[in-house]
Amino acid sequence: MQGEKAMLNIYRTENQILHELEEFEDGIWIKLTAPTEEESQRVARAFNIEFDDILAALDEEESSRIDLEDGYTLILVDIPTPEIRHDKTAYTTIPLGILLTQDVIITVCNENTPILNHFVKRRVKEFSTKKKMRFVYQILYRTALLYQSYLRVIDRKRTEIEERVNGDIEDVDLIDLHELESTLVYFATSLRANGIVLDRLQRYKRLPQYPEDMDLLEDDIVENKQAIEMTGIYRDIIDGTRQLLSSIVDNRLNNVMKYLTSITLVMAIPTVISGLYGMNVASEWMPLANVAHGFGIICVLTLVICAITMLILRKKKML
Repeated sequence: MQGEKAMLNIYRTENQILHELEEFEDGIWIKLTAPTEEESQRVARAFNIEFDDILAALDEEESSRIDLEDGYTLILVDIPTPEIRHDKTAYTTIPLGILLTQDVIITVCNENTPILNHFVKRRVKEFSTKKKMRFVYQILYRTALLYQSYLRVIDRKRTEIEERVNGDIEDVDLIDLHELESTLVYFATSLRANGIVLDRLQRYKRLPQYPEDMDLLEDDIVENKQAIEMTGIYRDIIDGTRQLLSSIVDNRLNNVMKYLTSITLVMAIPTVISGLYGMNVASEWMPLANVAHGFGIICVLTLVICAITMLILRKKKML
């Protein structure tokens, strides 16, 4: 995973316009991106948050969950992100922490994810830092959409490999398919965990919610389920493609071995004949040994036998 520049950004919406602030106040969104210990401690002290709960979002091994603490709520979800694996772009998942207090919403992530950048760049309609639960649901909605976007990229990579079936298939194609399949395993695990978080949010009553917020939560659940279904379908397709490529590679290897075996059989004929005539025995016992042009006749007969053998092998599709 590539390192990100440590950042602490403070935002607040006024009249549906996002402004960046310098100091903490009510109704703000604090965006921590790969924060330093000093930045994390500053936020933890200002809003009476356990320092470990901020660090939890920076631990790649943390799983999705909801923790209800005194005065705040910790929501951890897994989000997709690109990474360089074996000198190629692949995908994995990392935690995104959302801390909700009565006055502010805090997001913590190790990377500057496009999920949050959509809000910073004002690409999300009806976004307000004061409507915290709607903000959370909008984040989860963008998360599900990003999963689906990366899943389509994975399927396009699988299609590109599949299109090379009639050409030269290399070992790297099978390795790439394995990498794609591994990514889908990460996605499936993270999406199921996110689904559990969404189910718990349906029963979350600590912060006020609007009717349209619950509609957005339903959309989140639908999009997350669709991403899970896409992951399952693409895993099955990739598994079938991998088996197809393996079968083709094995079949081509069998054809090569069959071809080499046939060539060996044909080449054995002149070897056997020349070996017999090269034995140290009386010439009267060797056919055509004392006949004029005997050597030429033996060579012609050898070629004829080889030709007949090749025709038989070709008829049996051995050549």
